[in-house]
Amino acid sequence: MIRNCPNCGADLPLGTQACPDCHTLIYGRELDTLAAEARSVEAKGDFSQARELWNRSLTLLPPDSKQAEWVRQKMNALELSKTANPATASTKPPLPKWVKKLGPLGPVALLLLKAKGLLLAIFKLKFLFSFFFFVVVYSGLFGWRFGVGFAVCILIHEMGHFIDIKRRGLPAEMPVFLPGLGAYVRWTTLGVTKRQIAQISLAGPLAGWIAASICFLIYAQTRDPLWAALARTGAILNILNLIPVWILDGGKALNPLAAVDRAALLAAALALWMWTTEPIFILVAAGIVWRLFTKDKPLQSDWGTWTYFTALLWALAILLHSTTGILAGRGIQSQ
Repeated sequence: MIRNCPNCGADLPLGTQACPDCHTLIYGRELDTLAAEARSVEAKGDFSQARELWNRSLTLLPPDSKQAEWVRQKMNALELSKTANPATASTKPPLPKWVKKLGPLGPVALLLLKAKGLLLAIFKLKFLFSFFFFVVVYSGLFGWRFGVGFAVCILIHEMGHFIDIKRRGLPAEMPVFLPGLGAYVRWTTLGVTKRQIAQISLAGPLAGWIAASICFLIYAQTRDPLWAALARTGAILNILNLIPVWILDGGKALNPLAAVDRAALLAAALALWMWTTEPIFILVAAGIVWRLFTKDKPLQSDWGTWTYFTALLWALAILLHSTTGILAGRGIQSQ
């Protein structure tokens, strides 16, 4: 029986499945192990064993949590699968009467009906439609070249989150784009620690920095101010996203940092402001100051996450500083 939170060290009541202070899942490692085993046997076609493993994970999750709800849905899907019941899978059900009445067109209609679920799943992601609308809106505002480039940079940022989530074996949906608000990736935090959530959160700005850096390299070769504008815009948006407030990436990335970590990150943000004179780093520093007085600080330091966060701020600052003055007095051709 675990008596102390593995994340913040708080004392835990008997039978606790999530820390009442930092809300970390107490049995995160066990849940990761069970999830990996369940996916492994599911890939081999043993759906009954996979369902049993998911059922065991339910006993380690708070019953009313989103993770538990996702596991229950997963178990229901496995139970309804024909391959989970060999007897059912080996017996072909008779064709419906309406299929026979359609004659040679019957099998085609039946195939389309069975494919309906797959088509609905594809359209439910809303990825292609929202991305296309995103491109249209920003192309109308700033010209098609900047609009397409900007949308692709945002896509790369979101794919940074998506790839990091998927490589951990967690369920995630493709990004959904909202003009004026950005984009988001919906995923399930099944047995994920605060440090892992922080790393997933920082993966987006890291990918965004890579996209903006590529734009800057293209500018260095072509001297086309469009690419400098995309590089600077990307740097600014990713730094804004690292402000540790609300649902921004920086807010989640700061969660595993103790008080001393946050103070060190504040010093780094102030140093970047003094070097670049960019006011955006004052916003980052202000967010850190606020989080120094919140009650969500763990007792143990996480210098790995601090290093990741700080290095990303410096990388974006260097890119932002490199574009200073480039666009002054220069226009961007939309055609």
